[in-house]
Amino acid sequence: MNYSLCFPGQGAQEVGMGKALYESFPSAKDVFDEADDALSMKLTGVIFEGPEDELRRTAITQPAIMTTSIAAMRVLEKEMGVSLKPSCGAGHSLGEYTALVAAKVLRFRDAVDLVHKRGAWMQEAVPEGVGAMAALMGLDAEDVVSVCASVAPNMECQAANFNSPGQVVISGLAEFVEKAVAAAKEKGAKKAVPLNVSAPFHSRLMTPVAEKLKERFDAYKWGDAEWPIVCNATAAAESSAGSLRKVLFEQTYSPVRWADSVVKMADGGVETFLELGPGEVLSGLIKRCRKGLTVMAACTPDKLEQIARAVNP
Repeated sequence: MNYSLCFPGQGAQEVGMGKALYESFPSAKDVFDEADDALSMKLTGVIFEGPEDELRRTAITQPAIMTTSIAAMRVLEKEMGVSLKPSCGAGHSLGEYTALVAAKVLRFRDAVDLVHKRGAWMQEAVPEGVGAMAALMGLDAEDVVSVCASVAPNMECQAANFNSPGQVVISGLAEFVEKAVAAAKEKGAKKAVPLNVSAPFHSRLMTPVAEKLKERFDAYKWGDAEWPIVCNATAAAESSAGSLRKVLFEQTYSPVRWADSVVKMADGGVETFLELGPGEVLSGLIKRCRKGLTVMAACTPDKLEQIARAVNP
């Protein structure tokens, strides 16, 4: 079976995610405990008990989702006997870091520390209320790019996530995002939804964060990927540690080309997409990117068992 491992990004979190795995499987408990130790904090307590406002803090959300996703993968491998050998891997924004852990490019404890810092730096980069993001539905990607260019010629607002045909997220300074939303509606957008986020992710306003990350990258040991990673910034497959570091740096301030990434994987022969982690956001996007694909999402014991049977029939 040709399959891809996919990992969700920020927005997939919910209080209590992964708790059933923690309580049922030693390998999952080990992952949560390792995250607590790496960060010198009780991340697990926030994940399982909340409060929700704390879990939504970017510096907490990012390591929390990564931890839950890796716990699900470890259960598949160590408790359910699945030898994971995907054709490739991918992750949406934060999820790309998780994909690198899965492919053994980074150690989990290093990556969870890295995304904790990434989240904190993102929160600090732009004062709350100055930046904004909004999801536009019903316009082609080219139309969204045109709208942003028309209201923000100096890239004060830009397309940030090309999620699926007809769904593009824009990001930038709040006043320009507001102008772009109005212009998009005039151009025929069916819907525009402001996103409840703490910073304008994947915009040029995140360039200072990228520079901090690039410097921090040197603190960790990087290896080549065990399978190709289809990268957000380019929708191209990379395996070498050097190339992955480069595109991870660019990802911080560049659009997430998720729709192109799904098409790239499907054109390469991937027929099944396994989403490991909380929620099913990516599964919905994948289905809209290419008809006829098999998509499975799992973050609970029963759904992981379904994936285990599919991979090892």
